[in-house]
Amino acid sequence: MSYVVAVRAMCEFTARRGDLDLRFTPAPTSLEGIAGHQMVAGRRASGYETELTLTGTHRSLTVRGRADGYDPIANRLEEVKTYRGDLARMPANHRVLHWAQALVYGHLLCQSRGLAELTVALVYFDIGSQKETALTQQHSARELEIFFVEQCERFLDWAVQEDAHRVARNAALVNLQFPYGQFRRGQRELAVAVYRAARDGKPLMAQAPTGIGKTLATIFPLLKACGEDRLDRLFFLTAKTPGRALALDAIDSLHRSAPLPLRTLELVARDKACEHPDKACNGESCPLARGFYDRLAAARSAALATPRLDRAAVREAALAHEVCPYYLAQELARWADVIVGDYNYYYDASAMLHALTQINQWRIGVLVDEAHNLLERARRMYTVSLDQSAFRLARKSAPAALKKPLERLQREWNAVKRAQTASYQVYAAIPGKLLSAAQNLIGAVTDQLADAPLSIDEHALRFFFDAMHFVALAEQFGEHSMFDVTLSADRFAPRDKTSATLCVRNVIPAPFLAPRYAAARTTVMFSGTLNPQHFYRDTLGLADDTQWLDVEGPFRAEQLQVHVAAHVSTRWRDRERSLAPIVELIAKQYDAQPGNYLGFLSSFDYLQRVVALLRERHPGLPVWAQEPGMDEAARDAFLARFRTMNQGIGFAVLGGAFSEGVDLTGQQLIGAFVATLGLPQVNDVNEQMRRALDARFGNGYDYMYLYPGLQKVVQAAGRVIRTEDDRGVVHLIDDRFRRPEVRRLLPRWWQVR
Repeated sequence: MSYVVAVRAMCEFTARRGDLDLRFTPAPTSLEGIAGHQMVAGRRASGYETELTLTGTHRSLTVRGRADGYDPIANRLEEVKTYRGDLARMPANHRVLHWAQALVYGHLLCQSRGLAELTVALVYFDIGSQKETALTQQHSARELEIFFVEQCERFLDWAVQEDAHRVARNAALVNLQFPYGQFRRGQRELAVAVYRAARDGKPLMAQAPTGIGKTLATIFPLLKACGEDRLDRLFFLTAKTPGRALALDAIDSLHRSAPLPLRTLELVARDKACEHPDKACNGESCPLARGFYDRLAAARSAALATPRLDRAAVREAALAHEVCPYYLAQELARWADVIVGDYNYYYDASAMLHALTQINQWRIGVLVDEAHNLLERARRMYTVSLDQSAFRLARKSAPAALKKPLERLQREWNAVKRAQTASYQVYAAIPGKLLSAAQNLIGAVTDQLADAPLSIDEHALRFFFDAMHFVALAEQFGEHSMFDVTLSADRFAPRDKTSATLCVRNVIPAPFLAPRYAAARTTVMFSGTLNPQHFYRDTLGLADDTQWLDVEGPFRAEQLQVHVAAHVSTRWRDRERSLAPIVELIAKQYDAQPGNYLGFLSSFDYLQRVVALLRERHPGLPVWAQEPGMDEAARDAFLARFRTMNQGIGFAVLGGAFSEGVDLTGQQLIGAFVATLGLPQVNDVNEQMRRALDARFGNGYDYMYLYPGLQKVVQAAGRVIRTEDDRGVVHLIDDRFRRPEVRRLLPRWWQVR
């Protein structure tokens, strides 16, 4: 047995005690933390060493990590921690953890350099005041060795168990057989490409149609790579809940032939996992936070005895041991083999899975399900708006200590507003005085929260969190984003009755996502619609040598009749004239072949007008429609009508909840009408984004409008043919579907009439 663990991971396992306490602690941003470490190092004498890579062993355990700094003249090892506010308010269990890390590094240094003794220092650096507080301890090498051995022994039983799990897991995965004996057409080709990507450590983009079993075809080969010790863990990332369910079901299918020692964890959002939404995440408020770390070991062991750790299983284990389900899942992520969750767990600015990967130096395989969704999701992750009316509300309730920094930000905000001559304006850069005022406010807010954590109410705190995000993105501003200001009427605003919304808006997420690909051994982007490949490669930041696979699907042209209604225009100016032709085409198709159909329109207004005219002219035709803001139960009811009836037309908005991820096979759905090209609305923001994309890639219109629009059309039409036995019809209603540049973006197997 040989088990490798990071210093931080081991110490977090052995040294954490007491309550879970998620009261806001004014931690510096990652950039501030890096700058703080650099400033501390810059103050040291020549010869000071930084980022020392250290490794040590105890019995069968290997411990590795990077110490922050060492002064060989003073013979002093330093562990640097950046913070804000009053150091005395730092919880005692944090200090214990910090010392544990410092002393372990101390032993590793003594061992590697042959030192007889060492000064070990915890250096706390206040980002606000830039002052250092150094706490020192003098230790002999023997004392540090004893401490190191104690930590290793505490971890070793767990390490032995984990190593046995890994050995058993890998042995089982090496012998793992495909659960259905035979691959579907195209499924083997995809599985082989995914395996090779893991073997070679390369990224892969795979376009593969619905119906071949993409989920299993991507999970199975990466698990085989885990068995061969090419990967440590697998992350399956999805945009929507149905994708998580499909992944969990696919892994369940692998367990059917023989039980697998494989831990699969589902991560769910905090608001869905929280048992006490009316309570704060600390031991004084929530009973499941009180003594969390004291009960964590038992809860962790009990949970990991269950192979499928979905939301229900994690909740059951957590409540049995009186710990928080959400934070138990966060802990289990350290020990799971497969993690299924939303994109944001790996790609967001503060993503937990990326942080764990970096800390533990995991070799990971990342599967990005329905990867065409990642562009818009990533843009939202790296975009933030500050609304001036929300600022005024925050200012009203803020404590007196924040009055001056709030006034300063208001002055600079109003200066931008007064200088603006149009209702919407894009700036080449974020005004320096405005950014400085926002940074100053964040410093004051974090100091205030350090001194009095409960002094800022929930509404003001929400604005301040947005402001922190704004500052963080502003500090990384570049050609991948733009800064714009939108003026709007506000009757509560003083003087001019207008408010200004400030926005750092991401256009090209590539620079933010590229480091995440670099941290993975392989990233596999797969979807039924990744065409054209250069569009997704460019905007998502995939390397030029990314492998490309376009899987020939199992479907045949005779399964689907595709008709273009070239006599209809759904352009904005032609909407009124288009209503009657659309209604009559739908009615004629239904009369010729009654059954279940889906109709897709570009907006709720357009949808409602078509439905109203259809009901007026053809009152006997069963019709139901998507409503704005439908909850999960309403969405389920909408889809249930397809499964319980075999005649009628459901109408939905293109790009909405029913455009993808919906499986209606056989007679549940025999046709679709798509009365739009799905092009994003032409407005000031989108036009500015088009210009930015044009400047970067020279193809702004296609990148902003055409490619995203046609991707939605193909996804919606793809609801009709789900299996090799399905038959159906699709009507593409707009004369532009006849254009060559549009036709090239439609699936190759379609024969458009």
